[in-house]
Order: sequence, then C-alpha cells, then structure tokens
Amino acid sequence: MSILLSLCAALSYGLSDFSGGLLSRRGGAWAVALVTQLAATGLVLVVAAFDGGSPTATDLGWAVVAGVANGFGTAFLYRGLASGRMGVVAPVSGVGSVLVPVVVGLVSGERPGALVWLGVLLALPAIWLVSREPVESPGSTGGSGLVDGVLAGLGFGVLFAALAQIPAEAGFLPLALNQLIAAGAIVMVAILLRESWVPRNRYAAGGVLSGALGASATGLFLVATQHGYLTVAAVITSLYPAFTVLLAATVLREHVHRTQAYGLALCAGAVALVAAG
Repeated sequence: MSILLSLCAALSYGLSDFSGGLLSRRGGAWAVALVTQLAATGLVLVVAAFDGGSPTATDLGWAVVAGVANGFGTAFLYRGLASGRMGVVAPVSGVGSVLVPVVVGLVSGERPGALVWLGVLLALPAIWLVSREPVESPGSTGGSGLVDGVLAGLGFGVLFAALAQIPAEAGFLPLALNQLIAAGAIVMVAILLRESWVPRNRYAAGGVLSGALGASATGLFLVATQHGYLTVAAVITSLYPAFTVLLAATVLREHVHRTQAYGLALCAGAVALVAAG
C-alpha cells in the first residue's frame, strides 16, 4: 500500500511541476507558486473538515516546519522551472528530496531489507542521470537551473522528513497548515529577493490546477509514511522528476539524451527493487 501511494504521489508531483513550470513562464514563478499553495490550502481544508482528525500541538509544530520547507522548496523549484529546462531543474531537486528523509529514517531506527536498500542506492544515480545534459547542448540553461534545483531539493527533503512525524490520528489539518505556511514562506523569500509575487494574470490563476495536484501528492505521501517506512515512501515519491521529464519530452518535445534515458530505466528498476523488498 505504501509503495502504491508513493507512486501515485510521484505522478501527482510530476504533473504539478510540469503544469506549474509552464504557467510560471507567463504568470511569474513566484505568483504561480503562491497561488498553488493557497489553492492547496483550500482543498485540504475541505478534506480536513470531514476527516475527524485530532492533531496535537506537536503535530502542528511539525506542520509549521514542513510548511516553511515546502514554501522554500516550491519557490526555488518554480523559479528554476520558469528560467531553465524542466529536464534539469526537476531531477536535481529530486536528489535532495531523497537524501534528507533517508538520513532521518536511519537515525529514527528504520531498517529496510536488502532489496529495498539496493533500490535506494539505484535511485540516486537514476535521478542524477536523468538530470544530466551534455555541456555542448545548445541553449542549455542547466547551470542556473542546477542551483535552484539543489535549493528546492533541500526544501522538499525537509518537508518529507517533517511530514513523516505526523501520525494518522492527526488527520489532514496539519497538512492544510503546512500549505498555508508555505504560501507565507514563498512571499517572504520573494520579498527578500525583490521578486514580483502578486498574481496579475490568468496564467498565475492557473496555479490552482498545480495546487490541486500538489496537495494530492503531499496527502498521498503523508498517508504512505503512516503505512510504511519513511525511507521507502521518500525514495519512491522522489522519483517524480521522471514523470516531469517524460512530459517535457512528449509535450514540449524536449530532447531526452541517452544518459537521461538510462536514468529513466534505472528509475523503473529502483521502483521494482523497492517493491520486491
């Protein structure tokens, strides 16, 4: 169940990043990111109103930590997607989103089986290969996209690790708080960097779609961690760049290089090994 939920989360994140990246190019990265989080907050609040959860102060505290990391990660991811190729920014962000929760899982005492660890080890080079582009690629913006991808990955890694500390009894209210705090974090980062964050056109408003997809993905990941290891859920969910790259290749006709193709194959192998373990 945890693996299936994590795969669904990866797909939803991939779709959210793809749509958010397209909208950011005309609606502004920060404005789209803000609308995305606000839309996600509204959606999760509706779900929370019917789930009957009872979060503690500790649960809400973890939600705040997750929200700050979420906003930080989303802001830099969308800035990178708006200025660099999707096939660079999204995969690089996936590396950080794997490493942080895996370390936290180990420290907290998780000990997955040998096949699972083999899948984890395979996932890291898989994401790296998917992210690679030849230096001679004409018009490549991989350099600038790399920085944003690393910062986004750090934010998402902390997000995953913090959400995993929230038990099922807390319901979805902490998730809604996470999204709301993320919206505030995006505004703060944008102000510090002197970037425009106020939504001004219909492309920014289109972030509602990305928000719905992102909220679904985060909710699926939260439930996945409540039914299995954080290390497993984080690794499978962090393969979301594969979906973003495939969408960029099929819809935008971005070229998938040989190394990226190898990375996609390794992603599939990593999922298979984790599932078998």
